[in-house]
Amino acid sequence: MLNKTIVKLAIPMAVGALALTGCGGDSGSGGDVYKIAFQGPLSGDNVQLGQNMENGIKLAVDQANASGELDFEIEYLPVDDQGLPDKATTAAQKAIDDTDVVAVIGPAFSGPADTAAEVYGAAGMAAVSSSATRPDLTTKGYETFLRAVPNDSAQGAGMAKFLAGKVGAEKVVVVDDKTDYGIGLADVAEKDLKAAGISVVRQSVPQKTPDYSAAARNVIKNSPDALIYAGYYQDAGPFATKLKEAGFDGVAMSGDGTNDAQFIELAGDASDGWYLTCPCTDATKEDATKKFAADYEKEFKQAPGTYSAESYDVASMVIEEIEKLHAEGGVEREALMEALRGVKYKGLTKEFSFDDKGEFTNQTIYMYQVKGDAIEYQGNIDELAG
Repeated sequence: MLNKTIVKLAIPMAVGALALTGCGGDSGSGGDVYKIAFQGPLSGDNVQLGQNMENGIKLAVDQANASGELDFEIEYLPVDDQGLPDKATTAAQKAIDDTDVVAVIGPAFSGPADTAAEVYGAAGMAAVSSSATRPDLTTKGYETFLRAVPNDSAQGAGMAKFLAGKVGAEKVVVVDDKTDYGIGLADVAEKDLKAAGISVVRQSVPQKTPDYSAAARNVIKNSPDALIYAGYYQDAGPFATKLKEAGFDGVAMSGDGTNDAQFIELAGDASDGWYLTCPCTDATKEDATKKFAADYEKEFKQAPGTYSAESYDVASMVIEEIEKLHAEGGVEREALMEALRGVKYKGLTKEFSFDDKGEFTNQTIYMYQVKGDAIEYQGNIDELAG
């Protein structure tokens, strides 16, 4: 967590930027330009998750500009926080200082979202995250933060419901990676598992642990029916490898931070059978997103990944609100933020709307499972749990 003193020092800079509230620049050809930023991990250990989202946003921007329906231009601005809270303020300030930026999609991860939300609030800039899931992000009074994804209260509850109903687990080890995201997800899962009458052993293993052998042995010695790992694929991969080497034969489950093909790359056959939850659908399987998936693969030479389609939807939603405000005379950050707070937008993946705290109103969670060298979509976790 970034020291609060540092955050407060950044706020006057943000307020200075507020005086230059983004109203769009000039494209050089007589038209207005509005920029949409994305804040997320565009380098570092979990870069693939950031690239999934970035590509979805880029596709939405490119298609909007190519449609011929806009009398202005949308530009994309990347701001890289590496998924780290201590880099979040600098990344946010880059977006704020560009007066053509009227909204940001992100921050992508919960820790950076918690750090940067106060800075974006001071600048009157909407920060709409398609992936930051820690439950308390919408309870801290951040004025411009909107969560366009179900939070970990839904994801943790789904995990518990599946393990209790479908698996019939009696004892579960819950391991967090000591990040804001991992602790938040593990807390919810532990609470709901206990409410279902399941015995829970809680463990913490920090990110970038050099050797997961001891952590794997700690799991084995508790003889659990199942394991939940609350963390990201970069660490879930080597942990899964050591679990297999230690002889773990229970049900293994992780969340959206692990739900990426890089998990299989890192863990190899030790990933086989793992269940992975996500507040995101598989864009290649749902009828509503199949054209998006084809367009995405054509453009980026790979299938869409975790949160690609949701980020496309959020970008398209922001562009639609920009279009409405532009028709009324111009786009200012605060006006766009207020418009997004009250939005009802039918996207490809779901309908987007927010409550008075900026919380997403749709809380559906989906299940995936690693089978061989692929992550296969299973469906709605509530339906699977029975």
